[in-house]
Amino acid sequence: MRWTIKPKPESKKVAALQKALKVEPLVASLLLQRGIETYDAAKTFFRPSLKDLHNPFLMKDMDVAVSRIEKAIETGENIMVYGDYDVDGTTSVALMSSYLKTRTEFVATYIPDRYDEGYGVSFKGIDFAEDNGFSLIIALDCGVKAIDKVAYANKKGIDFVICDHHRPGAELPKAVAILDPKRDDCAYPYKELCGCGVGFKLIQALASKQGQTASDLTEYLDLVATAIGADIVPITGENRALASLGLDVINSNPRPGIQAIIAEVKKEHLTITDVVFIVAPRINAAGRMKHGNYAVTLLTETNPELAKTYAEEIEFFNADRKETDKQITLEALQQIETNKEQDGFTTVVYHEAWHKGVIGIVASRLIETYYRPTLVFTKSGDRLAASARSVSGFDVYNALEACADHIEQFGGHKYAAGLTIKSENYEAFKQAFEDVVSKTIDKTLLTPELKIDAQIELTDVTPKFYRILKQFAPFGPGNMSPIFMTANLQDTGYGKCVGADENHLRVTVTNPERTRKLVCIGFGLGDKLDLISHKKPFSAVYSIDENHWNNQVSLQLKLRDIK
Repeated sequence: MRWTIKPKPESKKVAALQKALKVEPLVASLLLQRGIETYDAAKTFFRPSLKDLHNPFLMKDMDVAVSRIEKAIETGENIMVYGDYDVDGTTSVALMSSYLKTRTEFVATYIPDRYDEGYGVSFKGIDFAEDNGFSLIIALDCGVKAIDKVAYANKKGIDFVICDHHRPGAELPKAVAILDPKRDDCAYPYKELCGCGVGFKLIQALASKQGQTASDLTEYLDLVATAIGADIVPITGENRALASLGLDVINSNPRPGIQAIIAEVKKEHLTITDVVFIVAPRINAAGRMKHGNYAVTLLTETNPELAKTYAEEIEFFNADRKETDKQITLEALQQIETNKEQDGFTTVVYHEAWHKGVIGIVASRLIETYYRPTLVFTKSGDRLAASARSVSGFDVYNALEACADHIEQFGGHKYAAGLTIKSENYEAFKQAFEDVVSKTIDKTLLTPELKIDAQIELTDVTPKFYRILKQFAPFGPGNMSPIFMTANLQDTGYGKCVGADENHLRVTVTNPERTRKLVCIGFGLGDKLDLISHKKPFSAVYSIDENHWNNQVSLQLKLRDIK
């Protein structure tokens, strides 16, 4: 790993913020690294509030979207709420349909089949709308590139309101309204909302016409926080407020579906990390292994007993998903080793029988081993479908755009995308992708980077300091959990490998003066035991954590790397 210590903020700024907040210089420095320079900015950061949310009507087309939906409600039109099959899409559909059902009974939901229809708006979905008398489709977490699908719907007299957060193409669909902060002509102050976040802004705007404020909509924030965590969007600005307040709802009064998931895993207080690794995979498992409708049904269920039944079903899908992605990852790693392709700048693998629902997870797992922009292909009908994942700092979406001649369709973000190609184009595409990445990637990005907030001493790690750090949460892109480095540490003599396979490292460290001792745990660092043995001095990169054991709570260091 590359260790990079972030630049220290200007000492004048540190001193000014330290004085304004009455905090230690280290805390002021950590805040400045996160762009927080004033007392007011710090107050917003530490005390997220619904008052921090922007006026939804600042979003381009919001007024048009609200007018069209209000008209549909007033005249009793049938409204279809359409969304993608992943967490962001299914939570968006659950949010929008739940809200609309408080205003009209003429609401139904539609999630496309991952295997039959693929990502985004589908012709099949529009045909379903026509056959069942829907005259308005509200599309969430998809649609901004669905030019031909929206044109097809227009011919059938079906209107579209699109709520998306993906990058639009050069041309926009001819929808009634397109809510997307990433539109070039959209002046909305915050650009990083997820799809469910855009959906929340729409219900905020609709509710305002009923004399309601965002505080009347807190029951929907558990869905928004789940989508923010799952979609790996920055937890800054408006997202920070939505995620923080949504976590409060998850931990105090979640909807029955989320409560049932939490009950399945017997977890008490959830952090955003728990949402990402416990709640989100289970919601996702429905669309990966069976159908996204199962997730929407769970998330909209109001009866706790039924929700419990649905959560048990989804737990089964998730167990199946785990087994499937583990098996495919092994096969993909074998393929890479056999073909000796690990020397390039990319990882591209394909097998026609791989389960389409887990190839994105497999791509992420391959990056853990080879740390290259990665694509995992499988057969999908008469085409090949792939999930793309990238390494930190490299825009895989732009790389795919440069290979557009070989691609049927694609969409996504900087770090994650999906695409389909004709099978006969596979080798040409693979070569083109390798060429583009090799010419455009900064070669240092091919070694994982540990970004260190500050170099500190063990004596800086105090209960008071940790209490302040905890208030930096929720953590995520744009506000990662602070990482520290301390040099010249020594093992007190009890360092050892732990865990079933002895692949984790447990060590008690001390400083040269031996004035402080702290227990450290390094998951996956068992192979570094020799670096600390015989009291050899070493440096460590870590985050600060709490260890709960026998009703005792103590500080511990969670090691990221040692040298």
